[in-house]
Amino acid sequence: MNSVLALSGSGSAFPVLAAFGLCVVLTLFLSIGSMLPEENELSGFYLGQRRLSSLVNGLAIFGSYMSAAGMLGNPGLISLTGYDGIAYVLAPMVAWSVLVLLVAQPYHSTSKFTIGDSLARRLHARPVHLAAGIAGVVVCLLYLTAQLIGAGALAGTVLGLDGDGAQRAVVAGLGLLMVLYVIIGGMRAATLVQNIKAVLLLATGLFVVLAVLAEFGWNPSRLLDAAVDKSGFGGRFLEPGIRFHDRTTKIDQISLQLAFILGAAALPHVLMRIGTVSSGRRARKSAAWAAGLVIAFTFFEVVLGLGAAALIGTKAVAADAASGNTAVLLLSERLGGSVLLTVVSCVAFITIVAVVAALTLTAAASLAHDIYGKTIMRGQASEKNELLVARLGVGVVGVAAIALSMIAQHLNIAFLVSLAFAIAASAILPSLLFNLWWKGFTTRGAVWSMYGGLIVAILLTALSPAVSGNPTALLPDMDFALFPLRNPGLISIPVGFLLAWAGSALDRSQPDGADYTETEIRVLTGAGTGRHDS
Repeated sequence: MNSVLALSGSGSAFPVLAAFGLCVVLTLFLSIGSMLPEENELSGFYLGQRRLSSLVNGLAIFGSYMSAAGMLGNPGLISLTGYDGIAYVLAPMVAWSVLVLLVAQPYHSTSKFTIGDSLARRLHARPVHLAAGIAGVVVCLLYLTAQLIGAGALAGTVLGLDGDGAQRAVVAGLGLLMVLYVIIGGMRAATLVQNIKAVLLLATGLFVVLAVLAEFGWNPSRLLDAAVDKSGFGGRFLEPGIRFHDRTTKIDQISLQLAFILGAAALPHVLMRIGTVSSGRRARKSAAWAAGLVIAFTFFEVVLGLGAAALIGTKAVAADAASGNTAVLLLSERLGGSVLLTVVSCVAFITIVAVVAALTLTAAASLAHDIYGKTIMRGQASEKNELLVARLGVGVVGVAAIALSMIAQHLNIAFLVSLAFAIAASAILPSLLFNLWWKGFTTRGAVWSMYGGLIVAILLTALSPAVSGNPTALLPDMDFALFPLRNPGLISIPVGFLLAWAGSALDRSQPDGADYTETEIRVLTGAGTGRHDS
């Protein structure tokens, strides 16, 4: 029994459950109370009537982006691999520059609810809505499944739930809870959960970071020296090569980093939040707030990872969980006993809940707006019918994710999150950027890019070592790993951009949709970004 399980067995599971249950009840009542009469309109359900301030929306973007992987997985990776882990967690900060500088304000100026709306402003509506809807649902469902599996694993670790039934009950409970939140209040309820999560995550992270630094007399060099001493690697701990030690793993690192850097700027649930403010300028400020918070918390992760290596020891962290996912929990117990462990555990649960809420709402919007409203109904669906389908879609997405997570509960699904980022970067980002910034972009280029990037990313992942050919793969007893990299981004992302260009260059048909001049004016001036603009 590991130390966290030992704590659970000693009776600290009850405070965790009680505190988490209190948070659940409070947020549920707050989400019900946050409903407004016009919440029954599509704009209210999808975007909260575009009434959020830049700061509140920036907190919510941070809350919807920062998953349990950031809170638990990244510090754990640093505690196990030192320099390689630090390089891994610092690189995604670059993505927020892409979001702030190239995407946030132009996207807000051209989109109504979804990515498909932005594309359809100047391209043929049905094909781009369908392609964008499918890509959005796939990305959200992959990410959502991984989050719910993580919830089950976290519950098992913290609460000592060894039985499959108990862990699956936690997964089902969290999933159904988020379905209830989103069906009741839509974007306003999701925003509330994400804001609560963001504040708690930042406050808790800062507290633990300060506690770590206090242990070493507020001297970072002493922290680094202690981490090196207890890592078992000596000076190599702060040098590259522990995790990425040969040519294949180094290339794999580049592929993974490329997927995270570019994919973060095209995640559907992050882009959907861009539309919840009233102007393009506020959208850019929201993204800037979120970028600042992500950067700050990334440095928290570095200190937490080094603190776990210094105070717990790399071998002890690995013995507790080979993935390192319990490093922050062990560090919290070491610094503040069961009280701090309880707080950190509750924040971890709420972190998962907030991300699940964002993903569920976004996937439902893709189903109801892009696939049902704009493709099946050819844009003729009434707001009442689309809202009904959206709420039904929340239930469908939630049940599907719960079912998938239960089936894969004991499988190694770590690759799902990186695959979601790779698909976002390969299938969504090329069309998004070309649509905003290239006059020659056409419907064929968008469709080729979105379907091509999606198919190539999934196919290469299916043929990679992440799925078969080694003991840590999804299917360890099979071997059809023809593609050597675990993440397809290095190939699928250039393919997505190439298909967007080739499809447009080879399209000899007349220019379709609106003239690019309208889009260009919106991109450069932010015109037409009011909350009633369609």
